[in-house]
Amino acid sequence: MKTALNGRRGRGPAASPSAPARPAIPRRRSRLLLIPALLVLAAAQIDAQQLFRFEYREGEQYRILSTVDQNVFLDGVFQAQNKALNRIAVTIEEVRDGAGFYDFEYNHSLESSYQGTDMFRYGETFRSEFWRDERGRYTIDASRVVPPTRDVPILPEEQVSPGDTWTATGIEVFDLEFAVPGDLSGTIETEMPVQYEYLGTREWRGGEYPAFSIRYNVFHRAEETPTDPWYPIIISGTADQLYYWDSARGRPHGYEESYVFVLRTANGRTLQYEGTASSEVLNADPLDREQVEEDVERDLEDLGVDDASVSSDEEGVTITLDNVRFPPDSALLVESEREKLRRIATILKKYPERDILITGHTALAGTEAGRQQLSEERAAAVGNFLIEEGVRNRERLLFRGMGARDPVADNSTEEGMRKNRRVEILIMEN
Repeated sequence: MKTALNGRRGRGPAASPSAPARPAIPRRRSRLLLIPALLVLAAAQIDAQQLFRFEYREGEQYRILSTVDQNVFLDGVFQAQNKALNRIAVTIEEVRDGAGFYDFEYNHSLESSYQGTDMFRYGETFRSEFWRDERGRYTIDASRVVPPTRDVPILPEEQVSPGDTWTATGIEVFDLEFAVPGDLSGTIETEMPVQYEYLGTREWRGGEYPAFSIRYNVFHRAEETPTDPWYPIIISGTADQLYYWDSARGRPHGYEESYVFVLRTANGRTLQYEGTASSEVLNADPLDREQVEEDVERDLEDLGVDDASVSSDEEGVTITLDNVRFPPDSALLVESEREKLRRIATILKKYPERDILITGHTALAGTEAGRQQLSEERAAAVGNFLIEEGVRNRERLLFRGMGARDPVADNSTEEGMRKNRRVEILIMEN
């Protein structure tokens, strides 16, 4: 389903001078647990016996918000604790013969601490397209790395009552670039038996939903001796999941999961990833970007927000703040900027269903590494202030830094540098 580990290639703690150097430890891309939630579950009234089938509506859009808490071990020694946020945007592009064609966009963000506050740094985005039929089977190109778990769940052929069980075959895809250190690429695909049980109605987060338990074990052994020392010769693992289905909307509502995956590599090392995850499906109606842009422009003028402009594109509506003032080489907001952001906060609160992305930019000064760090810290400072103002919780507001890589003006002039020292606040589409 989602056996991806948190992140691309992260690093374990630094070794002491007397200890041998440790290899870089990857953080598997976060578990994409809500792949079943990408599909609409049709059911009649919640009663003793039900027939479940996926249904698809052309043009339907929704989001999946997933959080993951994972520990990483190398040869049994703890290396790191990773927390991640997955934002998945789904659009059903076409419906044919009971199957749905998915446009699937997956963004993976890792937790980062700024001045004692934990926020999520906006991460890498992956796209995929695939068909899925009314019982849940995929038709997907082998080159796609997401979703990593396929044909899970497979819905039962007939009606089921609470306590009924069934078994079907699922597929787990391991992306080697994420799974192990080194420079490996490609994937390992393995089939596994999956056990299901219909549990009837269960309470979850203030509501009652039909629930399924889903359990599976993965085991893979390399057929040939690999030449790369970090190639996984044995992969084993287990996942224990509980899914809640929203009958009123005709689709899954969320899930909870615990998992453990162990990779034995050709050089005799053992990587272990274990953690918990939870996820929820959210509505994602299209943003009326033209109207929002017009409304935000008017609000900025009414509130007297200087050095600000508004634009829109396929990503959403962006408020650009030019020449955001910080002390030199600092990410501490001065009071005048705090007052400006308080006014911005009143605007952002008008769109509570939309996630927010804060992007920091610098002028062309100092080193590239220094510019990147400063742009991230300043974006985080703005984001943290908006969280404190109650604009969003930390799972709904992300930050990133661009350094001086995306200038909007000439850095050879003071006016150009002033414009390039900016912060962009994106009201995100879908």
